[in-house]
Amino acid sequence: MGDNKQVPLPSFSKNICIVLVRPENDGNIGAVDRNLMNFGIMDLRVIGHNGDWSETVRKRAKNAQLVLQKAQVFDSLEQAIYDCSLVIGTSGKREGGNKTAYRHFLNPDELPSRLKNTDGRIGIVFGPEGKGLLNHQLKKCDLLVNINTWQGYPILNLSHAVSIICYSWFNNNVELYEDRLLDPQLRRKLRIEIKRLVNNMNTKEHRREGIEDTLLRVIMRGLPKDDEIHRILSVITQAADSFQD
Repeated sequence: MGDNKQVPLPSFSKNICIVLVRPENDGNIGAVDRNLMNFGIMDLRVIGHNGDWSETVRKRAKNAQLVLQKAQVFDSLEQAIYDCSLVIGTSGKREGGNKTAYRHFLNPDELPSRLKNTDGRIGIVFGPEGKGLLNHQLKKCDLLVNINTWQGYPILNLSHAVSIICYSWFNNNVELYEDRLLDPQLRRKLRIEIKRLVNNMNTKEHRREGIEDTLLRVIMRGLPKDDEIHRILSVITQAADSFQD
C-alpha cells in the first residue's frame, strides 16, 4: 500500500512546477513532495533552503523520494521562475475596502480551462506558512489564485493548499499542447517596457505603481501568445519612446 506503480507521468503535468517560498516547517516540505507525486508533478523548487533535507522531510515524503531528489533550491523568487512563461501566485488573503490591486483572484478549478491548449512552463508559487506571499512577491506573478474557505479560519496549511491546487489541475485532466504560453524572455521584456512607459508618463508619482500593476494584470489576464505580445510590445515601446521625447 502506498507503493509507486511503473506508469507514465501524466503529460498535462509535465510543465508544471511548484515553488515554495521560504517554507518554515520541514514536515510541510515532505508533505508537499508526496502531494506532487500523487498528481504526477515532479518539478519542486524551494526558495531559501540549502537542499540538505532533514530526516523529517524525508519521512514525510514517504515514497515520493524521487521528487525530493529532483528538487531544486534557489535564493530568490526571480531565480526560481527564470524559465516560466506564466507565474501564478497563491494567497489566502484578499484586500478589502478601496484596495483593488490584489482582489482579482481565480478559483483553482478555473486554472485548467484558462490554460487549456497551451504549452510552456507554468510556475505556481506558495508563500511561507506564517504570512504567505507578500505584496511585492504577488506583483511578480501574472495570475492570482485563492482557495475559497470559511472566513472564520481562512488560511490553509501549506501542504493542504498545494494538494488542492494540484488536485484541481489533475482532476480536470487538461492536455497542454499546440499553442505556447509566453516565452520567458518576452514576459520579462513586457514587464520592463511597461515600467519604462509608466516612468516616462507625465503623471503623479504616487499613481505610477497602480498604473503599472493594472497594465500588467489586464494584459496577462488574457493569456496572450508570443505573436500577440510582439504587437502589444511594439505599441508600448513606441508610446514609451514618445513620452521620453
